[in-house]
Amino acid sequence: MSLRARINSPEETGSRGEDGHLVSSYRAKLLEEIDLAEMSALAAAERRARLERVLGHIISREGPVLSTAERSQLIRRVVDEALGLGILEPLLEDASITEIMVNGPDAIFVERGGRVEQLPLRFVSSDQLMQTIERIVSTVNRRVDESNPMVDARLPSGERVNVIIPPLSLTGPILTIRRFPRSFTLQELIGFGSLDEHMVFLLAGLVQAKFNIIVSGATGTGKTTLLNALSGLIPAHERIITIEDSAELQLQQSHVVRLESRPSNVEGKGQVTIRDLVRNSLRMRPDRIVVGEVRGGESLDMLQAMSTGHDGSLATVHANSAEDALTRLQTLASMSDVEVPFVALHDQINSAVEVIVQLTRFGDGARRITEIAMLDSHGSEPYRLATVARFDAQPMTHDGRVYGDFRYFPLPRRTADRLYMASQPIPQAFGVAEHLHQLTTREAR
Repeated sequence: MSLRARINSPEETGSRGEDGHLVSSYRAKLLEEIDLAEMSALAAAERRARLERVLGHIISREGPVLSTAERSQLIRRVVDEALGLGILEPLLEDASITEIMVNGPDAIFVERGGRVEQLPLRFVSSDQLMQTIERIVSTVNRRVDESNPMVDARLPSGERVNVIIPPLSLTGPILTIRRFPRSFTLQELIGFGSLDEHMVFLLAGLVQAKFNIIVSGATGTGKTTLLNALSGLIPAHERIITIEDSAELQLQQSHVVRLESRPSNVEGKGQVTIRDLVRNSLRMRPDRIVVGEVRGGESLDMLQAMSTGHDGSLATVHANSAEDALTRLQTLASMSDVEVPFVALHDQINSAVEVIVQLTRFGDGARRITEIAMLDSHGSEPYRLATVARFDAQPMTHDGRVYGDFRYFPLPRRTADRLYMASQPIPQAFGVAEHLHQLTTREAR
């Protein structure tokens, strides 16, 4: 295969060895020409520009005649290999990609618009993929090897990274990069069809009136995106403390304190958990506590904070329905080192949680609020959920789209009274239930 063909078709299987040798060869020549000490003193952008200039001179001196586009592509691939993450660099710069999944050297998948697709890209070998992985984890002073085959890390630009390698992975080195979603407002989410104006009106009132809200949904349903949008409704004068495993929230208020957990170091020490941060936040005079995701014993501390004066707290939890969210909160709270009977945890949840917003990702990739439910039970009563908004989906059409309608139901009298006392209007689309039988309720145990 000609040099020109190899540059233009790096993904073809037959050219993988030749193509990798070509990039490696120019990378070696580039290293011979530069002063590493001088390069380390430059900023990232200046370093890349300098390498591109030097490599351009090398190709002009030793390389074949190429068109401007072919020359630029070759220079970028060599510099990406030298400085960045090689063939993954263009994917990280593509704003439409939300997740990158590398299943060994031969299979690279991405998520675009909620749908997963395979790309015609490959690493030259498992060794090249491992070099990319080691470059990622080394930036956060972590290591990955047979004694430590699973690692969570972050790229300097903020993307969350998970690595698992053999012997745990039978497919070869596995790399998953999740990009933080851009911050969207509720009005933008209306444009995407995730909710409508009536639901925004209700949610705004609930946040302003300091209801404790749990955002529930499966992986990739947009929980963090919605949590960020809801957080934007918190009044600017309030002190907000955000607690996350990986800092994704982008609040615009001025009085925000951002806390992020920390994994243990290579010696297995120095770990700071979400639970540690939740406990510490209670000593920081918060008006609102926003927890990116509860997944362990911190659930108990969060529930206690919600029911002891820290109204208006927000959190997300992994669950497939509003009922599952309550059950999962109860299970997670029981994982605390404090042994609390399930009955007491049940009472705690009834006291603390007031609203559950359920999100679902449909087959066409669309993410929507499928239910807003009020927890209308008290004390030791069985969980009683009152649905106040719901999305009724229709079967997927022949063009692969899912359509449906948002429906609204009366608010419980207690909810309406809270809104009234907080000077928040009651949305006319919902109304108020004067009697229990007017509510759309169901029990969950």
